[in-house]
Amino acid sequence: MPEKSQSRREFCLHACQLATLASAASLLASCGGSPGSSVDIGTTLPIINATRTNGITTVNIDASSPLNNVGGLAFVQATGATFLVARTAQDACTALTTACTHQACTVQNVSGNVYTCPCHGSQFDPSGRVVRGPATQPLHQFSSALFNNVLTING
Repeated sequence: MPEKSQSRREFCLHACQLATLASAASLLASCGGSPGSSVDIGTTLPIINATRTNGITTVNIDASSPLNNVGGLAFVQATGATFLVARTAQDACTALTTACTHQACTVQNVSGNVYTCPCHGSQFDPSGRVVRGPATQPLHQFSSALFNNVLTING
């Protein structure tokens, strides 16, 4: 069967399509979202349910809570609000936003002692500072207080 030759127009159309696909693949790879990405997103944080009234979230920490000991990390959820919480001292916790500063994906994973975004692999320490990009800005921190095993988060 004789080979059909392409017109100049068809050649240019196919060349542009290939260039577009190559650019998209390159963009995904640079963002860390390629299938071969080596970022370990870790495991899902334990979830703690909380109550929320007038912008204040209250978390009761009992002996079985992942926040009972210094170094504990949890995903705290209440109606209309979620937080990444780390027990940083016997009498203190750090509460952070769950929205990654890269593209606002919900961060709810932990790898080692760092929060890891499942979308593109950004990592943040328990204070919210960027450990690994592509995020360049820290996670927003909310004021909180811990007294008699009751954590209150303003925000």
